[in-house]
This record gives sequence, C-alpha cells and structure tokens, in this order.
Amino acid sequence: MEKRKLGTTGLDVAPWAFGGNVFGWTADEKTSFSLLDAFVGAGFNLIDTADSYSRWAPGNKGGESETIIGRWLKQRGNRDKVIIATKVGSDMGQGKKDLSAPYIRQAVEDSLRRLQIGYIDLYQSHWDDLTTPVGETLECYAQLIREGKVRAIGASNLAPDRLEESLRYSKEHGLPAYQTLQPEYNLYNREKYERDYEPICQREGMGVLNYYALASGFLTGKYRTEADAAKSARGGGVVKSYLNERGLRILAALDSVATQYGTNPAAIALAWLLARPSITAPIASATSTQQVEELAKAVQTGLDKEAVDTLNRASAYSGA
Repeated sequence: MEKRKLGTTGLDVAPWAFGGNVFGWTADEKTSFSLLDAFVGAGFNLIDTADSYSRWAPGNKGGESETIIGRWLKQRGNRDKVIIATKVGSDMGQGKKDLSAPYIRQAVEDSLRRLQIGYIDLYQSHWDDLTTPVGETLECYAQLIREGKVRAIGASNLAPDRLEESLRYSKEHGLPAYQTLQPEYNLYNREKYERDYEPICQREGMGVLNYYALASGFLTGKYRTEADAAKSARGGGVVKSYLNERGLRILAALDSVATQYGTNPAAIALAWLLARPSITAPIASATSTQQVEELAKAVQTGLDKEAVDTLNRASAYSGA
C-alpha cells in the first residue's frame, strides 16, 4: 500500500489511522486484538491512542486503550511494523489539563509502560494547558526526544494562536517543533479547520491526522432519523449535532457518490478527506472486522473532480 509522508517526521504512514478510543470501551480486549490484526493485515500501520482512553467508560480510570495495544504488540511481536501515536495532557484524575514538564515526564513513563515499548513514534499534546508556558512544554519534549523516548511531537486541540506561539518558540530556540496536527475535521465539520488551521499546516509542512473523520458515525449513513439514535452509545449526540437539513443534504450526496463508485458512504467520506492535499491520514475507529474491511475500501477509492465538487457543494458552509 502506498504510504504518505507524515509531515516532516520522517515517518511514512498508510492513509488511515486507527482510532484507539474504542479499545477498553466499546471493544473488549479480544475484539480489539481482532480489529488490530485486521487493520495491520490490510496494510495499515498507524495506531492513534491517548493516555486518557477510555477513562469515560464506567469502571475505567484511563490507560485502558494503551494497555490493550501494549498487550497486542507484545503478543504479536510486531513493534517494528506499526507506528504508535499517543497523547498527553488530558485530565487523568488530577482535575485539570496538564502540559507541565513534571507531569509530562511522569505521563510518558506511564504510557511507555502500558504500551510495553521503548519509544513513542508520535507524542501529542492532547489539550492545551493555559497555565503552562509553551516553552516549558516544548523544552520537555526536546529532552524526551534527546533521550530516545519520543521520535516526533504533534499537537491536537490547541487554539490557533497557541499553535502559532508554539511554532515560533521552537524556531526561536532551536527546539523540535510540532510536526503534526490532530484537529477535528470531516465532511460536516469543515469551517474551523479550513479557515484557522489548514493555512498553518500547509505553511509549516505539518502532517494532519484529523479525528472524528466520520463525524461520530454520522457519515456512515446509519443515523438518518431520531429513532436511529439508539443504535449506539454516541447516537444521541449525533442526532443533536448533525441530523438537520445540511446533514441530510450531505448524506444524500454521499449516497449518490457511493452508488456511482460501487461502495459505501463511509468510504466516500474518507476518500473525500484523502483528496484534500493537506490531509495525511484520517483517524477512524471500527468495532468489527467487517467495518475494518469497509473502511479499508476508502484508500482504494480515488474520487474524480466531479465527485469532490458534489460533496463540496452539499457540505458548503457560510462564507466558504
């Protein structure tokens, strides 16, 4: 499978990243192993997780996803075949988002232990910590890279001005810079990324691993009425956020293009993302091997200009 350059990290990734938020939540360990086997077996290599996954599930405390991935890596003996991306900074019980140097130094050791690996390929600031200067965070990351515990760093939910400040600090002080961004971006939620973040990413040559690539499952087409909300744990939020005139227009366009290409709406939604030059690898989760197979079709679906234009028009936002 053709790989893509992940910004300036030196890492080559297949164009779909598996979202590890389901491990230890809607996928138990046995199911998670099957999903990862199918994902890697189909030629993909980037697994994205976070230390806080899946702290929100009843009985969990965080670290469940990393622990499952670590056990899978140890059993399969395939560390050299996959790229592991994880994140730091979420509230893990301390009552706040934290990107201070002491916290990161402890968190990285915890993640390495759970993942049962010697280094993290991509370590990302999950949420911003406005009480910590960007310089403190970046100096800590630089030390972790020198120690060989981290290969590259990225950012996720940083405001545009804080991202710019961080990039400037790295340049001015000769430090490793954020080389990737993990923003929310999909066919429905376009405006914030395209207006505020995409210009920065293109200017800096950053790789983009967008999350909610399928809008919490909405773009698969399984939520079309309020009654469909009961289909999953995320259904209620999907109906509230996406089930409106514009959302239904997007689904209709996905259905039309999917029929034209002989595939499914989810594959078309991912193929639309992959047709955007700034996107490296969308992040999407699966809870069955059948879903893995269906999502894998997206990278084999190259959309022509007419199909992209159809989807752009259906998903157009004010001022686009």
